[in-house]
Amino acid sequence: MFTQFVFSPVVLASILGVILSAFFAYFPGVRDWFAELRGDYKRLIMLVGLAIVACAVYGFNCAGWIIVEGLSCDPSGMVVIVKAFVAALIANQTTYLVSPGQK
Repeated sequence: MFTQFVFSPVVLASILGVILSAFFAYFPGVRDWFAELRGDYKRLIMLVGLAIVACAVYGFNCAGWIIVEGLSCDPSGMVVIVKAFVAALIANQTTYLVSPGQK
């Protein structure tokens, strides 16, 4: 039913972090709305967005829709997804800093 992809947790999280940041920097309508927000709200939105993505990746992996190398559906898998979440935060904020209109 679904095509299965194999990713490492850090690579997948970094890619998704960059995509999320680029979405808010370049997507018409969203870009204008996001640009008007204070910096602390922007960071909070990114944090929540990445947390949702991390939970979705964990759930999709456990459902078998994607295969994330080294991510198991147990407490050790939660440690892996938290590490990947931190990697996504780093990639996301780096992309945000180099996006147009950012200081």
